[in-house]
Amino acid sequence: MTNRVEKVIAQVGSIVLGKEHQIRLAMACFLARGHLLIEDIPGVGKTTLAHALAASLGLGFQRIQFTSDMLPADILGVSVYNRDKGNFQFHPGPIFTQLVLADEVNRATPKAQSALLEAMEEHQVTTEGETRRLPHPFFVIATQNPSHLVGTFPLPESQLDRFLMRIRLGYPDGEAERALLQGEDRRDLLEQVKPCMEGGELIELQHRAQNVHTSSALLDYVQALVNHTRRTNEFVNGLSPRAALALLHSARAWALMDDRGHVVPEDVQAVLQGVVGHRLSSAGETNEVNGTDIADQLIKQVAIP
Repeated sequence: MTNRVEKVIAQVGSIVLGKEHQIRLAMACFLARGHLLIEDIPGVGKTTLAHALAASLGLGFQRIQFTSDMLPADILGVSVYNRDKGNFQFHPGPIFTQLVLADEVNRATPKAQSALLEAMEEHQVTTEGETRRLPHPFFVIATQNPSHLVGTFPLPESQLDRFLMRIRLGYPDGEAERALLQGEDRRDLLEQVKPCMEGGELIELQHRAQNVHTSSALLDYVQALVNHTRRTNEFVNGLSPRAALALLHSARAWALMDDRGHVVPEDVQAVLQGVVGHRLSSAGETNEVNGTDIADQLIKQVAIP
């Protein structure tokens, strides 16, 4: 069944060119049952990646364009009075689907952003005193513009922590950009995308990822990485236990994608940049950290047991 994963990666890679590693990180995030944050400047393919993943995985898809005047009801839904039946009927919002694209999530106010919290953590929403379950599987892909751009509201740490991974696409290399300029329009290509797997297959792969073996030595390595961030004075706060679990789950998913039944340190290192970059704040003059730089630094400073 991992061949299906490779087909998804190949198909998405034919639309979002030159970004195979980021696509693999996104797939690992889904297999680990996590949510994905894509942060970058406008125009580098964040929304296209989300569309391509949803179509290739055969998931129900809704896009929410976040704006400064958005209300929680615009996300969760609202009850409307039915005059014929004499009662209120709930009209589900766009959150009630398998994959939600929260586009430019940091353009909405904190009140609207917080409407995603319960959905992301509990896979349910509570409105007007009633709790409603969300579809299964359920994922959120959020895109955000860098915080220095005008009109953004930085996501609080509590909401950032709900995302298993954060990735950045960056500019394409020259070869990929030339192919982009000479190729078909990405919107036309998205219309041609066919599902490479079904929702049930994705759920089965998620269960398999949970059962990938992790040795005591591998757990020692994960703990050593986490403890290093807590002991050093380079960061405001070290990685939390939730971050350690996120690193372990992501490494298991990466190992499964490589068709292995056990996790090796290289799996942890492969997902490290996606898991830790948005969870660490520099203790220096700027709180901004680069996930790739932090991962490279941790890999060099922490020895493999």
